[in-house]
Amino acid sequence: MFSDISDEELLKLCRSGQQAAWSTLVRRFRRIVYTVPSRAGLSPEAADDVFQNTFASLFKHLDRIEDGSRIRAWLVTTAKRETLDVLAANKRLAAQMESSSGKDESEDALQQVADVRPLPEAVLSELQEHDRVRAAIDRLDPRSRQFVELVFLQEDPVPYSEIARQLGIPEGSIGPTRARALAKLRTLLGNP
Repeated sequence: MFSDISDEELLKLCRSGQQAAWSTLVRRFRRIVYTVPSRAGLSPEAADDVFQNTFASLFKHLDRIEDGSRIRAWLVTTAKRETLDVLAANKRLAAQMESSSGKDESEDALQQVADVRPLPEAVLSELQEHDRVRAAIDRLDPRSRQFVELVFLQEDPVPYSEIARQLGIPEGSIGPTRARALAKLRTLLGNP
């Protein structure tokens, strides 16, 4: 419903209590928030916890975020902190298991604990690139932004018939529309 508005406008609507805006905000940033714990090697269940805690923290601090255009960076930073908290808890648990049991059993337990090293530079670089692309998408005109979000940013692929219906265009024009939208996006990213 609010897929064609900027992050800043979306945050304002969330602050005013609009549930549909909150749902749009969660959908918009779901992938990037899940990327952080997944790349750190956390289990899907732990990644779910990081996701939930990150958005719970956002909800709690919604009125404190001054610059709505920085919401993506705020979420990534919060997800990193939540991920590091889980990794630290796993490390403490592993240390407790090691001290309370025999060496052989603790080695098996330690192998199941996620890697506690900080996120590699490549992952951080990829997250920054995701942020750069999302910022460019936000600068697209509303129609192009809606097209890009429908075609490329949905978790489950949207059928062309549904895209055509939502945009009010013939199905046969999706290919040329995609080419124009990607050309605009490349220009915004500085990749002509």
